[in-house]
Amino acid sequence: MIQKIKYIFLTATTATILSCCSQQNARKPISHSSGTFLNESVERNKKLVSAEESLIDSIIKSNPNVNYLASKKGYWYRYDKRNTTDTLRPKKGDIAHYTYEIKDLSGNVIYSELELRPQDYRVDQEQKIIRGLRDGIKLMRKNETVTFLFPSHMGYGYHGDNRRIGHNQPLIYTVTLNSFEPETKPTTKPVTE
Repeated sequence: MIQKIKYIFLTATTATILSCCSQQNARKPISHSSGTFLNESVERNKKLVSAEESLIDSIIKSNPNVNYLASKKGYWYRYDKRNTTDTLRPKKGDIAHYTYEIKDLSGNVIYSELELRPQDYRVDQEQKIIRGLRDGIKLMRKNETVTFLFPSHMGYGYHGDNRRIGHNQPLIYTVTLNSFEPETKPTTKPVTE
């Protein structure tokens, strides 16, 4: 009986040692080192931007009496109401007070000015508004109204706003900059002894 137990123990120990010592090759992970997915994504985005720019270009061409300007950031705009007396524009830290309306490229109202209510925005210090508008507000003077044509990458992009703005939707923003003011800095009282 003891012989059997020794034999079983010796067999189990030998099997364990042999299985630990045997070299098994690990399975190699599946990888896509060719960059095909990335290249396809880049091409898709180029086509999307090109299609959106064509739509925006057709809007601009359909209004030959309106002077649209191209921004350096990749959107277009026109002045509906201009302020030629003031020279100041909002800068980093200023608080801009504005109203706006959002339309699709066909001119259908997505969000009305009444729905969106007056807004406040701390210039270049908040991310609560779309990228195009963050830049566009800095082009405006007090009491000006500007219409912006934003491709989707300057708006809500691929994701949309989860409500009325779909993914990859170019937008028309009509914005009135009512006023802006410098950032208020906390005042410190002088120390009196």
